[in-house]
Amino acid sequence: MLQALDMWTVGLPVLLCGLVQGLYRVDPLVSTNKGLIRGLRSNEGYAQFLGVPYAVVDKNNPFGPSVQHPGFDDIFEAYESNVCPQVSSDVAIGTIDCLTMNIYVPSAATTQNRLPVMIWIHGGAFITGSAQTEGNPNFLLKNDVIVVAINYRLGAYGFMCLDIPEVPGNQGLKDQVLALRWINENIEAFGGDDSQITVFGESAGGMSVNLHLLSSYERLFHKAIIQSGPASSPWLIMEPDKTIPIKLANSLDFETEDILEALEYLASVDVHTLVKVAHDLKISDSTATKSPGTLPCIEKEIDGVESFITDHPMNINTPKVRNTPVIIGHTNNEYGLQYRLADSDFFANYDFGLLSNAFDLGDNWEDAVNDVRHFYIGDEAANKNVSDKITDFASDFVFNHPTQRMAERILDIGGRTVYRYVFSYSGNRNLLKVLFNVNATGAIHADELGYLLDNVELFGEQVTPQDQLMIDRLTTLWTNFAKYGDPTPATSDLLPVKWQPITKTSQPYLNLDSDLTLRARPFHDRMAFWDLFYKLYRNQQQYGLSGK
Repeated sequence: MLQALDMWTVGLPVLLCGLVQGLYRVDPLVSTNKGLIRGLRSNEGYAQFLGVPYAVVDKNNPFGPSVQHPGFDDIFEAYESNVCPQVSSDVAIGTIDCLTMNIYVPSAATTQNRLPVMIWIHGGAFITGSAQTEGNPNFLLKNDVIVVAINYRLGAYGFMCLDIPEVPGNQGLKDQVLALRWINENIEAFGGDDSQITVFGESAGGMSVNLHLLSSYERLFHKAIIQSGPASSPWLIMEPDKTIPIKLANSLDFETEDILEALEYLASVDVHTLVKVAHDLKISDSTATKSPGTLPCIEKEIDGVESFITDHPMNINTPKVRNTPVIIGHTNNEYGLQYRLADSDFFANYDFGLLSNAFDLGDNWEDAVNDVRHFYIGDEAANKNVSDKITDFASDFVFNHPTQRMAERILDIGGRTVYRYVFSYSGNRNLLKVLFNVNATGAIHADELGYLLDNVELFGEQVTPQDQLMIDRLTTLWTNFAKYGDPTPATSDLLPVKWQPITKTSQPYLNLDSDLTLRARPFHDRMAFWDLFYKLYRNQQQYGLSGK
């Protein structure tokens, strides 16, 4: 049988069509450059290949660069997905052998009918999540695209930045690069079109997409969708803590002040033990006002080490941007979860400390805080009564204005097609509002995912007509973009509005609510305030961002 299969050099002409000598194959088999991969056929009729390995972690240095997977001598049975080491509900889970992807293929895909490919990068603050956490891509697959969801190392394993060859930084992002390369080299075997690859992601996934767009690596995709993840966010790029290995080792009763000695010891520690310690020490933890200690970083250039980024995203000018259409946007109430769950003491003691993530204000700190305070809450004291206004501040500073800045920056460095959106719809599938039972106006961070990905465990199988309309609209917009580079190539009853890209003189955006409307300049007054603030304090921005 293997000899017969070897004759199908690409693998799909018969295998995914389900016919071999007149017999229906329940288990699709694909011949890739890395070997034979057997998947499963879902109840919905598409093929799925779960846990396909694309790279290997060095067990002697699991915090450093990974290498391409060597391939398979025997058939690889892609039946089960996995997760990278992390803490979920205060319990450590995952395996370091996690550099895998899930590939979902509609029945329409064949070697004669290659479909566009959409690569999903999950969110989770770079410390949690996996290729399947947010749901499966059933809704997208109905629009005849192949979807690939990837795992990458998280927390201390993926994002320690030590400026040494052993752990230069951004290992999790470099894992993603190896995944993108694997897809480029092998997706044709699944009926995918390697000349039509779109990367998309939300939150940390969106930030990953944005960073890939600006990175020094070769062009590995053709379109990008950045959901609530501008790489210009002050949450993202932080000064790396180079003492993390020593802190972790010492907390495990291994006393040392030598980083390499600490790394060697930590490599021998059980992965579940390590991620739990990192979580408990808040090295890999995210709160409402503080970024985790393990994040993407600006790397030091090291001879013989391939870097991902060596400057702040707002300083980078890369030719990849010039021919890559982009969708970028956010929800209309981004911080509605974190601050809705906060208590009265949190607001009574609120000091607008988020500003320090982007500015070294020094003696101007009090004046700058007063500028912000007066704009958002006037002469009122910070308290629970003005929680909505304080939430607006956090949303604007961390997501909304950085999205505008990044959209404008992409245009400045040669981007030709940039679409902006705001997701405002509040239904029964708003992801985090449902998950945390939060009563907040509009849509909070990640709420759009319930209409993009299917999560039966959370939402059940019943879908209201209003929610189904949003599912159909959002998935059609995203897959149209993947197919044509234009989310609304033609208007219709489903998509009655022509979505126009922004220009250097106009800022149209699509408001995704019960009705689709094209509007101008989201949160215009608030964004105008931040434009002025950044100009006023331009010489005190971090990372050499004067004037940007």
